[in-house]
Amino acid sequence: MNTTVVLGAFDRPTRLFIILGGFFICNALIAEFVGVKIFALEATLGLPPVHWHLLQHTGSLNFTAGVLLWPVVFVMTDVINEYYGQRGVRFLSYLTVGLIVYAFVFAYLAIELVPADWWVTTQTDSGVPDMQAAFRAIFGQGLWIIIGSVVAFLVGQLLDVALFQAIRRVTGQRYLWLRATGSTFVSQLVDSFVVLYIAFVLGPQQWSIDLFLAVAVVNYAYKVVIALLLTPVIYMVHAVIDRYLGASFAAAQQENCTKVV
Repeated sequence: MNTTVVLGAFDRPTRLFIILGGFFICNALIAEFVGVKIFALEATLGLPPVHWHLLQHTGSLNFTAGVLLWPVVFVMTDVINEYYGQRGVRFLSYLTVGLIVYAFVFAYLAIELVPADWWVTTQTDSGVPDMQAAFRAIFGQGLWIIIGSVVAFLVGQLLDVALFQAIRRVTGQRYLWLRATGSTFVSQLVDSFVVLYIAFVLGPQQWSIDLFLAVAVVNYAYKVVIALLLTPVIYMVHAVIDRYLGASFAAAQQENCTKVV
């Protein structure tokens, strides 16, 4: 089938929504699976440990590998919100949650498949004596972690889209940076605390409240810094989209999306 003919069946706003939505969903899915890895930020950057101290807890700056991808989700959320409004972001958020659950169901089914004897030891020389155990450890994330991340993602997204549009109703089309960063600051405050509370306080690890608050504050501070650093990126993406849709059409698209709840 001719790809050009297929793409030609959609107008530019529809094609743009498919592209943005694809990046949005893809990044969220990948972040869920790579998030099992915890990395040391200072060592990764070649810096000495920070040894932060908060609420009687001292530690280095350790984060989930998912932080590599969530900033892209932040940008996609704000851009989709800007041009397609609350309905666009809500639709993609619900779809993403459904696909995350779908992916984890099949990951668990794959774990339960009986491995071939020869496959289990294929990476012994690389320091992985049991591939089945490694596969289970990586893809078999705890149920509490999955529930926490999914609930936090959905609540954060719905809050983000509502705040974004509320700020725009007050400021009009001005101050893109304010509605983008303002909505992210609040939504990620909720997201950062909800996921850790469900996964590690209510979950089997039973973190103390002091430890929970200390880790949540550090993770939230990281997201705030990233949101600020990504502000110029949002303006650049905004400019590219305006050029792609045409300035007048882009303005009409933004105006229309504020009327749809």
